[in-house]
Amino acid sequence: MATARWSSGFGFILATVGAAVGLGNIWRFSAVVGQNGGGAYLVPYLIAAVVCAVPMLVLELAIGRRLRTDVVSAFRSVKTDYTALGWVILGGVLLILSYYLVLTGWVLGFFLSWLAGSQTTFAPFTASWLPVGFFVVATVVTGGVVSMGVRGGIERMATVVMPTVFALLIALALYAVTLSEWDRAAAFLFTPEFSVLTDLGIWSAAFGQVFFSMSVGQGIMLTYGSYVEEGTDLLKSSFVITVADIGAAILAGLVIFPIVFSFGLQPTLGTELAFTTLPTAFATMPFGRVIAIGFFGLLFFAALSSSVALLEVGVAAAENTTRLSRQRATLLLTGGVFVAGVPSALSYSPINLAVAGRPVLDMIDESVGTFALPISALCIVFVFVWVTDLEIVHEELGRLYPLVRYLIPSVLVVVTAARTVGIARPAWRLLVDHTRNGPLGLLVAAAFLLAFAVLGWVLRDRLPAPPRLRGRRR
Repeated sequence: MATARWSSGFGFILATVGAAVGLGNIWRFSAVVGQNGGGAYLVPYLIAAVVCAVPMLVLELAIGRRLRTDVVSAFRSVKTDYTALGWVILGGVLLILSYYLVLTGWVLGFFLSWLAGSQTTFAPFTASWLPVGFFVVATVVTGGVVSMGVRGGIERMATVVMPTVFALLIALALYAVTLSEWDRAAAFLFTPEFSVLTDLGIWSAAFGQVFFSMSVGQGIMLTYGSYVEEGTDLLKSSFVITVADIGAAILAGLVIFPIVFSFGLQPTLGTELAFTTLPTAFATMPFGRVIAIGFFGLLFFAALSSSVALLEVGVAAAENTTRLSRQRATLLLTGGVFVAGVPSALSYSPINLAVAGRPVLDMIDESVGTFALPISALCIVFVFVWVTDLEIVHEELGRLYPLVRYLIPSVLVVVTAARTVGIARPAWRLLVDHTRNGPLGLLVAAAFLLAFAVLGWVLRDRLPAPPRLRGRRR
């Protein structure tokens, strides 16, 4: 059982906003918007946030507060056999973290490069061993924060990082207003094109982005919910988190798209924009170095807060299901994630590590990174809504309950199917020419997650038994 607690409601909000606001808001959101028609994409995105993200946030937070435990023990509290599903979620989170830390290292490297005046771009950066070195630094920093505990590490970091992130976003957006094509960028971002709303790919991209950006369906909010004090209004908190998350994403768009249009760049380039074309624009624009430092610093702080949240899911599980202290659990998990992430770090290095011609990082992203989240979210809904039908879930969700029980599972199935057949747009588009989504990605993801499920099944009777959880009496 979790004994740690957030020090205040404000600390809880900052920590959860920190978990939600990451590269998905600033880097990935603008890429997906650019690839999906600008304002046309915002309509399904906002709908998805209201009908899916908010109910899922309430669901996970309510489960976490009710059980006061980690994601693995939460599933085991329903039935021992469901322990394997907890391991599926845990495994997916740690695999995502293994390459997310590589991306975190990249933005740290660019931040320090521009701070030092070397003004690097992607090609020379990945031609050196710097990506590997900064991956090590990002991993150590993330592990260090988590090792200091819920209040002393995660919450303390959030109280510094999140105000900094929003301050930088606002400052950069104010600068973007002075650029020549700001009006065009604002029109691109906010002018809806209802004629394209029949495109299933846009809807799939919007719902997929919301789940990824809000950190729902991964056990993060369930874990953070276990530290919430009784009496906290979870529905209100979920709306605040959602508004902050959407606000960060739209502010990021108001930073990136004016630069894109003012310097003749293409909004459809995807996420390679952050490391290739934007640095070129920074080098020529007035105050470009200052803007670059602010931009990459913003990316790093946002990525760090999300990395910490991902690692906390694993550390909480290890701490609750073993006799390990938080420090030892953090050391063990950080070491395991580091080992798992080394192949991804070497993918964009002088070695160019690849499997069947595919960079390892791209392969992990297009498999686990693309499919683990909807699978994990389906596991949570299946066990805690369809199997147990918890009274606390009904109380917290109220009229939103049917969305969790019926709509969200349907959406997750459709999104997964769309990604499998290649309708949905790719997740990160690290390099445009490398992207391939399809059945192979699903098979690779299923293989990885099945391995964790088997491990969880084998260990299901060797873990301490949490209190049994019972659903409503009918």
